[in-house]
Amino acid sequence: MRSIIAAGGSSRSGKPSIPPGWQKGSILEPRHLRYFIAVAEELHFTRAAERLHIEQSPLSRAIRELEADLNVRLFERDSRGTRLTWAGQVLLDDTRRIFASLDQTRSNVQAAASGYRGSLRIALSDGLMPQRLAALLALCRKQDPDVAIQLFEIPLAQQIQGLHNDLYDAGFARSGEVVEGILTMAVWNDPLVVAVPARHPLLVHEHIPLEEVLKYPLVLCHPKACEGGHRQIERLLRTVDLQPVVAQHAATFDLMLTVVEAGYGLGFACEAQIAACKYAEVVARPLAGTPPLLTTYLLRPDTDPSEPLARFIERLCPSETVPESTAVPPKT
Repeated sequence: MRSIIAAGGSSRSGKPSIPPGWQKGSILEPRHLRYFIAVAEELHFTRAAERLHIEQSPLSRAIRELEADLNVRLFERDSRGTRLTWAGQVLLDDTRRIFASLDQTRSNVQAAASGYRGSLRIALSDGLMPQRLAALLALCRKQDPDVAIQLFEIPLAQQIQGLHNDLYDAGFARSGEVVEGILTMAVWNDPLVVAVPARHPLLVHEHIPLEEVLKYPLVLCHPKACEGGHRQIERLLRTVDLQPVVAQHAATFDLMLTVVEAGYGLGFACEAQIAACKYAEVVARPLAGTPPLLTTYLLRPDTDPSEPLARFIERLCPSETVPESTAVPPKT
């Protein structure tokens, strides 16, 4: 088994879903749709043109042609800026799905040409423990060498949508909240510790009370980039009757430790993550009392798993996991 890092998805049949109008000579051809995606994501024609390395005039003309061909307005433009219409949002979602399907089809064909007899599309969200993932992938490579594993690092909301739309077979995240049509299973639990700058006064504690931590500014994971982890930490903070002061939200774990090392605040992480990053000026300290756990969940569609997926789930060693009820519970 070889790990293939890609960015797309497909139907289980491997066939991309291409609209009937997508053919040579039609406005609904890849170039026009890529132009549309750039404008829809930038919501600014000049920035979109710069991103595409073209002049703004042909970009504007391509969008007008696309709107005329579809007989809809895709953007609203006024003094406040550029906004997608509802029709534009629908086209954006569908177009992203089409390109993801085409990318995944390319990966499937390349994997088959390399000798693989099956594949798994695994989504990753919330900055998972690299040691856990590496050990699992090594086991898959040893026990299921004919199955290609394709990994996709995406936000949690995109993972859930992709699981619903059959872009991914399963995913890992730090959110086990019930979503219709999605099954969740707690697979890994890791003690949560405090990331403290070297020479910080709280280092007099071998185990730091949470009340003491909240007397200082915090550097927390970004609620969009690390949605599941952010929710778990928020639930932990609500167990103390103190209002936390958040100095900054960090989109990546490395950025969080960088800001902590610079002395701007304290962070929360798994001890193994801090050790792996080797920040000399950041110290991991456990919290006082029963250590809170940061739980990682497997998410998958509520359907019968394929044989490769069933074997993949078996390798997650459920005997090592802690029941979901041990994770920090929501405050009622």
